[in-house]
Amino acid sequence: MNQKITLFISISLFAMLFSCVPYQEEKLTEVRLDFRDSLFQKIYNFQDQQQIEKLYPYFRHKDPSYQYVAALAFASIKAPEAIDSLIPLLKSDIDKVRAAAAYSLGQIGEASATEPLIGAFDRYDTAGIYNNSNRAILEAVGKCGEKSHLDALATVSTYTNKDTMLLEGQAWSIYRFGLRQITSPAGTDRMVNLVSDLTYPASVRLIAANYLYRVQGIDLSAKAGQLIPSLRQEEDPNIRMALAVAVGKIQSEDALNTLLAQFRQESDYRVKCNLLRAFTNYEYEAVKETAIAALKDTSAHVAMRSAQFFLENGNAADATTYWLMAKDSLPTQVQLTLYQAANRHLFNGQVEARDAINSELRNRFRRSTDPYEKASCLIALAEFPWNYRFIHREGYPSEDAIIRTSSVQALSNITSRSNFRGFFGGSYRRIAREICGHFMETMDKNDAGMIAVAANALQNTSFTLENYADSLGKMDVALSNLELPKHTETYNELRRAIAFVNDTAFEPLEPSFNHPIDWSVLEELTDRTLAEIETSKGTIVVRLFPGQAPGTVANFMQLARDGFYDGLNFHRVVPNFVIQGGCPRGDGYGSLNYTIRSELPPLHYDDEGYIGMASAGNHTEGTQFFITHSPTPHLDGNYTIFGKVEEGMEVVHKILMGDRIQNIKVRR
Repeated sequence: MNQKITLFISISLFAMLFSCVPYQEEKLTEVRLDFRDSLFQKIYNFQDQQQIEKLYPYFRHKDPSYQYVAALAFASIKAPEAIDSLIPLLKSDIDKVRAAAAYSLGQIGEASATEPLIGAFDRYDTAGIYNNSNRAILEAVGKCGEKSHLDALATVSTYTNKDTMLLEGQAWSIYRFGLRQITSPAGTDRMVNLVSDLTYPASVRLIAANYLYRVQGIDLSAKAGQLIPSLRQEEDPNIRMALAVAVGKIQSEDALNTLLAQFRQESDYRVKCNLLRAFTNYEYEAVKETAIAALKDTSAHVAMRSAQFFLENGNAADATTYWLMAKDSLPTQVQLTLYQAANRHLFNGQVEARDAINSELRNRFRRSTDPYEKASCLIALAEFPWNYRFIHREGYPSEDAIIRTSSVQALSNITSRSNFRGFFGGSYRRIAREICGHFMETMDKNDAGMIAVAANALQNTSFTLENYADSLGKMDVALSNLELPKHTETYNELRRAIAFVNDTAFEPLEPSFNHPIDWSVLEELTDRTLAEIETSKGTIVVRLFPGQAPGTVANFMQLARDGFYDGLNFHRVVPNFVIQGGCPRGDGYGSLNYTIRSELPPLHYDDEGYIGMASAGNHTEGTQFFITHSPTPHLDGNYTIFGKVEEGMEVVHKILMGDRIQNIKVRR
């Protein structure tokens, strides 16, 4: 009996004690991206509609997943008024939430965020709890800081080769400063040291190499002792291709010999393309033979880059050689670029050769059934400006948008020549008026591509004002006839031209919200969803990123389901950069009558095979997409990444301008 009483008393006391302890809700610490979650979709819809005030309450949500998504919304919206609300999130207990706030502050790019970012950097985080946010903070400072911040950051040398994320943050920061044309000798020294020391992580060395490649105005002449051996021993082609351009900036005999030797032994076509770019820093005769040999490279991209070298750097003495080489069995675009080079560089006195070259180009234009070949013929003909009447007569009436747009571009190339007046002599005023009349003719055609190119040409300071001050009425009518948001790019280009003629300020139009995310399209998707892009060269399999870019993925999937992409061309191919397709006109100025929002999560174009959305400015995306040949981190934060090639990169590397998309199928 006593035992029962004792047990009863014990239970009662325990119950009393338990009832006195207040209930504590378990704190959530995990960030999850579930695009099927209704609240995730709600927050994303607020981002899509740019309803800023409705996003702020989620900064205080008990679930860090929603804090994270709401904070990241401002990386795409880039609203300066959100800075004060984002700053407190830099002190969140959740590393990913801190990182999201830092990334968005960097994307906004206002100097006022710099000191709060620096203050949020946890220098005592020896356990690495805030590695993500510390890295994001460093990179964000590179997007909004001033030179004094760069000087301080560049001299930090305490990070060891095991501090990968801190090293990445430092390297990204120096790189972002550099893209904003803010550099310092200390920053360049740090990047040279990072890329040349093989003990540092490859991810860090890649960033440093791209800084040395992309950033303008840095002096590498004293860095030969580090960079030349680095190029010779580098095994990673992604780093090697960037180093090739960096070594080209040294412009010494040793650097040149290293580049030439590297070209002879190089097996990666992308590195060869960059070596050809590097050759432009040296005397033509020193690299000519290597560039000639490159025309026969097994990669059409290398051959194309070589032809471009002669176009940009050739001379009159070899002009007829380019003409002869153009007759060889080379890819079409290579041949026509060589024709263009010959036409550009011929002596004025080489009348017979000039007549023969232009006769061959005109005949080729008439015989060809390929609109891209015909367009390239017009561009090549424009190198001899007296062809302006042929270009107008044959190009403007074409039924193919590619040819029409290229004909205006060819005329624009003529009027933008530095020697325009000297070439035409006493006739230049009459011819300027005639060609500018052709530009104004486009205003009556309601053709987006022609108008956009003509509007750009009308901003030529050499003669526009004297010929077009009285033509604003026609330009205004053309502007009013453009369909928005479908023709946003053309609309902005024409408004820029009107502002130029009026000598007034220009502010681009950003499309208002007009195309909600169709979440039903994503219902059956997973993070393992694949898109199979069937092309005339083979199949490219892309893993889509619905968690990071749901609106873009939904748009892409719907277009694929509707058969929109079937039969469209890859209309733009830049060797060792991108292939681009999805334009219904085939000239880069086509779209449907809607736009989608840019979605800019913290992803980097740090490898080959990323698929991104082409745009004419943030929030102008629609149907056109591109796939990268190699790392292109200068695109980060401005071009939506919505997938990555999982199979078929060899097909991506084979695609040339004019190759077709046969269809796109989504495989769940």
